[in-house]
Amino acid sequence: MAKKQHHTQTASYDVQLLFPVLFLVGAGIVMVYSASSAVALKKFGSDFFFLKKQALFALAGVIVLVAGRHFPYRYYRVLAYPLVGLSLGLLAIIQFTDLGLTAGGSTRWMRLGSFSFQPSEFARIALVIYLAYSMEKKADQIKNFSIGFLPHILVLGVFVALIFVQPDFGTVFILGALTWIMLFIGGVRFSQLFATMLVVLPGAYLLLINAEYRAKRILGFLNPWENSSDEGYQIVHSLMAFGTGGLWGTGIGKGYQKLFYLPEPHTDFIFSVIGEELGLLGVVIIIGLYAWIVVRGIAIARSAPDLFGAYLAVGLTIAMGLQIVVNMGVALGLLPTKGLTLPLLSYGGTSLLINMASIGIMMNISAARKY
Repeated sequence: MAKKQHHTQTASYDVQLLFPVLFLVGAGIVMVYSASSAVALKKFGSDFFFLKKQALFALAGVIVLVAGRHFPYRYYRVLAYPLVGLSLGLLAIIQFTDLGLTAGGSTRWMRLGSFSFQPSEFARIALVIYLAYSMEKKADQIKNFSIGFLPHILVLGVFVALIFVQPDFGTVFILGALTWIMLFIGGVRFSQLFATMLVVLPGAYLLLINAEYRAKRILGFLNPWENSSDEGYQIVHSLMAFGTGGLWGTGIGKGYQKLFYLPEPHTDFIFSVIGEELGLLGVVIIIGLYAWIVVRGIAIARSAPDLFGAYLAVGLTIAMGLQIVVNMGVALGLLPTKGLTLPLLSYGGTSLLINMASIGIMMNISAARKY
């Protein structure tokens, strides 16, 4: 009896998951201020503008995490279809009503008074919950094309269509890769998944070559130094930031590239600012903390008490892991430029709240795990 009580107490909060998450959120507040102070002072007259908002987002994120930890994950089965419907509705609203907010040539945000909300972030968690529920329900027939493969791909297709027109190709890639990996883990025939790749890749290539700005972006990625004044500008200045940082970094607040050279230093390219100000050591620590979260998420999935919990935990972990890899890959010049934030670190309320909700759900699954 005492042993069981001890398990219940220690399982209350998964410290192995909580520690790296809170560390990254705290580091994010510091680095958002460092990366954004000059931009905020010029644009809003206060160098604390983004710092104050990020601190509020972080506080709200902790509340969301605690709520997610104490909301039984099994209830998400009932919410799977309503969440998909709500998510698709929000994506449609920003495209077909005046509530959509356009910035940087993309309509990705919904205006709610003085606040803006990014429905594609919500779409990611809604898709994971739907896939976890549907794959568990169809586990015995998952290899059947019309049951295990087709319905999930059709739902993904609707999400992709609404996000593609924003346009937000980074999120399209994340959702596509996430669904592919989850279906593979769930036992869908590899031949069906491989055939999907054979269809999707030529289509993606055609879309690429038929849009001049996308082709230029790829050209800038392949030869950034030869296109340093236009399409390769972001990658060049990102790489310069990492190069300047060296082993120990220039020190927090002493970076140079964030001073109107590196675009979006507090969002898409915050990893570059970390590289310059905290050096290789800081970069290794940040990557190590993210790896810790991913490994812990997989461990929670493996010890989940049921198939739904396992699929939910692994899906949330994969979704976050993919976004981390893509953001870091872009900052290091290993991937073409995509407008994706770095989870838990970058400035942005929607991203932080959704990721903290994901962590809360994983903690709830962890608390219910098998011993």
